[in-house]
Amino acid sequence: MALTYLLIATTTLCTLAAQLILKKAVTGADLKVALADGPLSFILGAAMHPLVWLALALQVFGYVVWFFVLTREKLAVSFALSGALIYTITAFAAWYLYGERLGPMQWAGILMISAGVLLVAYHN
Repeated sequence: MALTYLLIATTTLCTLAAQLILKKAVTGADLKVALADGPLSFILGAAMHPLVWLALALQVFGYVVWFFVLTREKLAVSFALSGALIYTITAFAAWYLYGERLGPMQWAGILMISAGVLLVAYHN
């Protein structure tokens, strides 16, 4: 069971890292200029951006790890665990790395969602 949790954490962290990297890429100066030039310029710029490719590679790796999760655990349980983790750690990471702020109601919502999915995961 510990290996299953490690695999779930790995895929979740890959998703988190990929999202943080994408945020950095699309808010960078070069893609802001491309966005001002129009959507097609932005899409082409993003498609060629090395950080976007790094994020894509992390997502693919996480997806491959997810295959192994699915062989070891019920989909509803594994997805609930991953979901509870990703909501919470993404909010903390965005706050820490990008200075994004969430209000008390938003934090309460994240905690309630996380509690709900954990109840789904552990209900027999």
